[in-house]
Amino acid sequence: MVLVVVLALMTANNAQFCGASIISSNWGLTAAHCTVGFSASQLRVRAGSDNRASGGTIYVVSQIINHAGYNSQTIDNDISLIRVATPFVFSTTVRAISLGTAELAAGTYTTVTGWGATRSGGASSAVLLQVSVPVVAQATCARQYNGITNGMLCAGYTAGGKDACQGDSGGPLISGGLLVGVVSWGGVCAAANQPGVYAKVSFYRSWIQTNSGV
Repeated sequence: MVLVVVLALMTANNAQFCGASIISSNWGLTAAHCTVGFSASQLRVRAGSDNRASGGTIYVVSQIINHAGYNSQTIDNDISLIRVATPFVFSTTVRAISLGTAELAAGTYTTVTGWGATRSGGASSAVLLQVSVPVVAQATCARQYNGITNGMLCAGYTAGGKDACQGDSGGPLISGGLLVGVVSWGGVCAAANQPGVYAKVSFYRSWIQTNSGV
């Protein structure tokens, strides 16, 4: 179920460096820190493959809309829309995901997906991986990290062991079949008391609708 909504965000030479999620036939959602500094003509997305370097269909990116409030120092408002030049062709392996609108209670299990490293500082995975992580209460997360804002959602285990990692940025955090987060930042991957931090989709729902119509 997760594979079909995930995009590999790539440079023009087809080198994958971030993830994204299909939210309509024309739009993907990713992290601003993945797209800032790029023009649309420099980016591609691969849809419909769990292999980071082959398969599926490659689409040219025609427009990037980074959140105007994105701050590279605090990593706040780390969310970006990418439009493809030709619509995604939906199939059994390519479809859009609906966006979450509700706050998630602490302890709610979510699934994060990507081609990122399987350990901090490690190499990216050749195939798409996923892991289940529980939502962490906002107050708890704010004790672990400075600068946690209302637009951020934290998820992970107190003891560590499972997490998003380098290369997963921009990819989806999913709960109940809805896109609830965008992989943003964190401490040491899968370390104790260092949950992953995600852009909270429900917080940015109106921004997404205003800018994409989705």
